[in-house]
Amino acid sequence: MASRTTLGGTVILALIHLLPEFTSVQANEPHPHSSNFSKSCSEIEKKALLKFKEDLTDPSDRLSSWIGEDCCKWSGVGCNKKTGRVTKLDLRNPYDQIFFQDFSPLPTFDSRLGGKLNPSLLELKYLDYLDLSLNNFENTSIPKLIGSLKKLTYLNLSLSSFVGLIPPHLGNLSNLRFLDLQASSGFDYYPPNIWVSDLNWISKISSLKYLNLGYVNLSLASTSWLQAVNKLPSLEELHFPSCDLKTFPLSLPVVNFSSILVVNLEQNNFGSSMPRWLFNMCTLVSLNLGYNGISDSLNDIDWRHLCNLRALDLSVNKINGELNRFVDSLSKCGNIALETLYLYSNNVGGQLPESLRHLKHLRSLLVSSNSFSGSLPASIGNLSCLEELDVSTNNLNGFVPESIGQLSKLVRLFLGSNYWGGVLSETHFLRLKALKYFTISSENQSLEFDVRPKKWVPPFSLKAISISKYRIGPEFPAWLQTQKELESLILAAAAISDEIPDWFWQLSPQLGYLDLCNNKLRGKLPRSLKFAPDAFRVVVDLSSNQFEGLLPLCSNVNILSLRKNLFSGPIPKDIGLQMQMLESLDLSENSLNGSIPSSISKLENLQIMSLSNNQLTGKIPQWESSEFLWAIDLSNNNLSGSIPSSICSLPWLYTLKLSGNNLSGELSSLQNCQNLSELSLANNQFSGDIPRWMGEVLPFLSILSLRGNMFSGKIPENLCDLVDLHILDLGRNNLSGQIPPCLGNLRGLRNLASYTPFKPGDRPVYLDEMEFYVKGRILKFTLILDLVNIIDLSRNNLQGEIPKGIASLSTLGTLNLSRNQLTGKIPENIGSLQQLETLDLSCNHLSGPIPASMSSMTSLNHLNLSYNDLSGQIPSVNQFQTLNDPSIYEGNGKLCGPPLRTNCSTPTSDNHPTKDQDDDTPAMLWFYIAMAVGFIVGFWAVCGTLIIKKSWRHAYFRFVDEMIDRIYVSYAVNVAPLLKKLRGKRN
Repeated sequence: MASRTTLGGTVILALIHLLPEFTSVQANEPHPHSSNFSKSCSEIEKKALLKFKEDLTDPSDRLSSWIGEDCCKWSGVGCNKKTGRVTKLDLRNPYDQIFFQDFSPLPTFDSRLGGKLNPSLLELKYLDYLDLSLNNFENTSIPKLIGSLKKLTYLNLSLSSFVGLIPPHLGNLSNLRFLDLQASSGFDYYPPNIWVSDLNWISKISSLKYLNLGYVNLSLASTSWLQAVNKLPSLEELHFPSCDLKTFPLSLPVVNFSSILVVNLEQNNFGSSMPRWLFNMCTLVSLNLGYNGISDSLNDIDWRHLCNLRALDLSVNKINGELNRFVDSLSKCGNIALETLYLYSNNVGGQLPESLRHLKHLRSLLVSSNSFSGSLPASIGNLSCLEELDVSTNNLNGFVPESIGQLSKLVRLFLGSNYWGGVLSETHFLRLKALKYFTISSENQSLEFDVRPKKWVPPFSLKAISISKYRIGPEFPAWLQTQKELESLILAAAAISDEIPDWFWQLSPQLGYLDLCNNKLRGKLPRSLKFAPDAFRVVVDLSSNQFEGLLPLCSNVNILSLRKNLFSGPIPKDIGLQMQMLESLDLSENSLNGSIPSSISKLENLQIMSLSNNQLTGKIPQWESSEFLWAIDLSNNNLSGSIPSSICSLPWLYTLKLSGNNLSGELSSLQNCQNLSELSLANNQFSGDIPRWMGEVLPFLSILSLRGNMFSGKIPENLCDLVDLHILDLGRNNLSGQIPPCLGNLRGLRNLASYTPFKPGDRPVYLDEMEFYVKGRILKFTLILDLVNIIDLSRNNLQGEIPKGIASLSTLGTLNLSRNQLTGKIPENIGSLQQLETLDLSCNHLSGPIPASMSSMTSLNHLNLSYNDLSGQIPSVNQFQTLNDPSIYEGNGKLCGPPLRTNCSTPTSDNHPTKDQDDDTPAMLWFYIAMAVGFIVGFWAVCGTLIIKKSWRHAYFRFVDEMIDRIYVSYAVNVAPLLKKLRGKRN
C-alpha cells in the first residue's frame, strides 16, 4: 500500500526542494495562448512531435490541440522564449489516480495515453523536461533511446504500466536531477512486472536529487543497492517502497549522501534491526521504514541527532520498547520538529507518557494495535496542533481525560477497542469544532455517554461516527439531528432500547454506511428506505434487534443485513426489481413465510444470499442472472421439492447450505458445481446411494454434511480423493458396509492448511456458520469453520473394523463412529491423534482392551466408549485421570478398575501382564500339580490298603463300631439326665 508519508509530505517536499531547479524552465515557458513568443518552434521539432503523436493512442483526445504551425502553443509542450526550442514535454495524465480515496471508478482510465514511444523524440535535442506519468504504455518497455536525451534534468515515467528491464542507458543522463520510475500506486491487483538487474548505472547520475523506483523489483540488486545510492552526493529524496530489497546493510563506513532529506523504504521485508548509521543523519526530515518486519527496540536507539525529523513511520513491524524512552531521547534536541509519528501495529508497550506534551508540533499520532496500558495522559490536551489521534486496539483503561476536549484542530479521533471506564461528557467534546471522524468502543462495556439527552448541541459536524460496546442508550441519541454531514454511522451494541425516530430517516439519504446491530431497537421500519445515491457501496446492518412488521425495500443498498429480528410476512415479490444493487442479502432468523420470489434470481450483482431459519415454503427457484452469487444459505425452513438444475449455472457458487428442509430427489443437479467447497444437505429426505461422482467433479469440496437423510449403500471411496475435505458428516443415515480405509489419506485432515482454494477476492463479508454434533451436543461454529476438523459416521449400519489409517489424520478434532455395528479392537495407534478433542465409539461391538496409547491424547476432553464388549483394566494415567465419568465406560461387562466399581482381580498398571507376573506363572503351576499328586497318594495309601488286606478291613470296621458304642453310652449316662432335668425346671 502507498504510505501516507509518500502521498502527502514527500510529494510536497519534492516540490519545495526541486522547485528552484525548474524555475528557469517555467519562466521561459509562456502560456500556450500568449502572443509574447519571439520565435515559434522549428519545423523539425514540429514534425518530430507529430510523428511521436502518431504512435500514441489517445482515447480522450487530449492531444487535439496538436495542430497549427506553432507547436509551442500545443497542449503539454513548452518552449524556450528566446530560441523557440522545445524544452518541455508534459503529457502527464491530468487525473491523479493516487488521490482518489473512495476507490470509485476513475476518470484516469479514459484519459490515459498509450501505444509506444516513437524515436522521433530524439529530434527534441534541447528537451530537459519529460513527464509521461499516469498513462498506460502496457506491455511496453522503457525505450533505450531515452538515455540519449542528454539534456534531461527531469524524467517522470511513473505509474504508466511500463514493463520489463529498466535500461541501464538511463545512466547516461548525467544532468538528471529528478528521476521517477515508480511502477505502482500500491492499489493495483496486478502491479506491472518491471525490474532492474544492476543499479550501478544510478551512480553515474551524480547530480540526482530525487530518485523514486517504488514497486520496481530490485531483488537482483538487493546486495548492492546501498553502495550505488551512496555514490549520489546530492541526493535529497530516496523512494524505494516495495522493491523486494530484503537486505538493509547494518554498517556503512562512509555516508556520502549527507544531504538526504527523505528516505522511504517501506514494504521491503528486511526482517532485521534498523541500522544505527541511519540515525546519525541529522538532515533527515522524513523516514519511512513501515511494513518491513523489523525487530528492534525504541529503547536501544539514540534519537537525539534527528532534530529535523518531521515524519517518522515505523508501522507494521515487530518493534518493542516504550514510548517515553523515545520522547526523552528526542527531547535533547530542544525544539522537537516531529509532526507525524506512525507506530501502529507493533509491540510497543508501557504507558503513553505525560512527556508527549514535548511534541508540540505533532499533527498525527497513530499508535493503534500495540500493547499500551494504563490511561490516556491528561497532557494529550497540550498538543494544540494535533489533527489525528489513533490509540485504538490497545489495553488502555481508566477514564478518557477531559483535556482531550481542548484539541481544537483535531479532525480524527480513534479510541476504539480498549477498556475504557467512566463517562464521556460534553466537556470531552467542548472545543472539538474540527472533528470529522470519531470512533470509540470499550471491550468491558463499562463506558457511558453522559450528555443532556435532548439539549446537547455538539460543536462538531461529523462525517463518520463509530460507537460500539458502549452504553449510549436507552434512548436513541437526539444530538444526531445536528449532524448534517454524516456519511457513516455505527451505533452497535450501544444499549439502545427505543424506536428509531422519524427525523432519523430524513438523515438516511446522506448515509452510505449504517450499522445499528446488537441493540434492542423496536418498532416497524418505513416501507421504503433511502440512502446515499452516490456512495461507492451502501451498507445497512440492522441485525440482532427487535424490529417487526414487513420487510422494507431499499432501492440503492448494496449490503443489507436484517438477521435476528422479528420481521414477518413474505419476502416482497418484486425484490429483484426494487433492489437491483444488492450484493449481499441476509434475512436469516426472522419469521418470514411464503415462498422465495422468483425475481430474487434476477439480482445480477448478488453475491451472498442467506434466508435461513425462517418459515419459507415452496420450491427453490430457478436461477437466471446472478452470475456472481457464491454463497446460498436456505437452511432450516420448510422448503420442498428437489434442488433445481440451474443452481450450477452459477459459475462461482462456493457455499450451498440447504439443511433442515424437506428436500428430496437426486443430487445429480450438483454435478456441474465445480467450484463448490461447502455443501450442507443435512436433515432432509434425500435417499439412495451417495453419488460416486462427488469425489471426481467437486474437487474443491472441503465441507460435506449429508447428516439426517435416508442415504443407503456403502460410503464411496471416491470421497477420499477430495484433498481439501476436513469436515465429513454422514451421521444418521442407513449406510452399510465397511468404513473405507482410504479415509486415512484425506490430506485436509493430515496437514494444517487453509481449506479455501477459491474465494472471491473483492466480496462482502459473509457470516459463515454451521452446526455439528460435537462433545455430545449440537454446537454452532461461526467464522472458524476452516479450523474445524470432523468425521462423523454415527447412527448408521457400518460393519467391520475401524481402519488403522484413521490414526494418521493428525489434525482431526472430532471422530464419531457411535451406534453402528463395528467389531474388532480399537486401533492400537489411535493415540497418534494428538489434536482429537472428541472420540465417540459407543454402541458398537468393539472388543479387546482400551489401548494404552490413548493416555497420551492430551487434547481429548470428551470420550464415550459405552456399550461395547471392551475388556481389561481402564487406564488410569495421564489423560484418563480427567476422564473419570463412569458413564463413559458403562455397558462393557468385562471392563474393570476406576471409575467403575468393578475391581480387577489382579491389580495391574495396565491391561497387559507385567514382567513379574510372567515370571511367577510356572511356579504357581507346579504348586497346583504337587497338591493334586499329594491328595491322590494320600487317598490311595489309606483306602487302597483296606481294600487289599481283608483282616485290616475287619479290624478297621470293628474299631469304628466300638467308637460308636462308646459315644452312645457316654451320651446316655451323662447328657440325657442333664437334658431331662432342664426340661423339668422349665415346666
